[in-house]
Amino acid sequence: MKTPFVAFDTKSLVKELGDTSTKVIKGTETILQIEDIDVGSSQKELIFQQDKMRLYHYKSDKVTCSVPVLIVYALVNKEYMLDLQPDRSIVKNLLDHGIDLYIIDWGYPTRADRYLTMDDYINVYLNDAVDFIRESANIDKVNLMGICQGGTFSTIYSSIYPEKIKNLITLVTPIDFSVKKGLLFNWSRNMNADALVDAYGIVPGDFLNSGFLMLMPITLNVGKYIGMLDVVEDKEKLLNFLRMEKWIFDSPDQAGETLRQFIKDMYQGNKLVKGTLMIGDKSVNLKNLTMPLLNIFASGDHIVPPDATKPLNDLVGSTDKELYEFKGGHIGVFVGGKSQKELAPAITNWLHKRADGKPAKKPAKH
Repeated sequence: MKTPFVAFDTKSLVKELGDTSTKVIKGTETILQIEDIDVGSSQKELIFQQDKMRLYHYKSDKVTCSVPVLIVYALVNKEYMLDLQPDRSIVKNLLDHGIDLYIIDWGYPTRADRYLTMDDYINVYLNDAVDFIRESANIDKVNLMGICQGGTFSTIYSSIYPEKIKNLITLVTPIDFSVKKGLLFNWSRNMNADALVDAYGIVPGDFLNSGFLMLMPITLNVGKYIGMLDVVEDKEKLLNFLRMEKWIFDSPDQAGETLRQFIKDMYQGNKLVKGTLMIGDKSVNLKNLTMPLLNIFASGDHIVPPDATKPLNDLVGSTDKELYEFKGGHIGVFVGGKSQKELAPAITNWLHKRADGKPAKKPAKH
């Protein structure tokens, strides 16, 4: 049997190779012009610090909502994803819509932090940040906006301290960890958390990041770099790409005991839904959440499947609860063009409708 002969268009091949080489050369010149990759463009002030945790207050003269919002992000990535650049910033959009905004930066744990637990993060750091805002702004309650794992923490916090929370907003937040969809959920459900934490103490961020990249191995490890050739000659577009890359690989190490508890109690025990979760000496009952709830999920989320997020509305005690579908993926919720036009206005409209009727106060001085 003869092997089929495949004819190549030599001229087209040579031209394609030449065009690619030209792009790479020009792209190299563009990269050499970039001195730094700036992120977090909105102005903010450090107002409180405890150990590695820092609390920032964004500067704004447009505040129209009387109750400030505290953003709680996940431990596994950095919060500046929400303010990556001016045209891809949910932070800037919220500020432009009149929200008085605070955000927590969890910092970068070191070996000294290996024994920190969820009790430390929720009952100490988060609680002290909330109390600092309440005192400095002279208010009884704050609005809490939790994102991904930060949304899980915010939900737990709101159950333990409902008297301190005016409204709760959760974005792409895992609540029901029994779902069968999603590689991350299946991996974590079968992970030996004890062996992992006992071996590392502080679990390297790169170890966890490699797992996230394997959720979509072709797209996240190959496809995006091929696509980079299409923008490599354009400095602004290349900067957009590099900002995202900086965030993806800026993965803090994880306090071992916190990760151990999160994997065993959440992914493997699903204790939040079952009502058996203990944070320190405090039990967590989702029926304690009687404040208004806005629960946002992404229909195309490959990290936190919608089925893990949506059950929250059926588990809380609130009668004012809304489930909001964003048609996009996990990251698109924060940086996508559709998100900038849709999500921040939706959040601020929801908050303004639930304001206490008092005129907005000037941002707190510290």
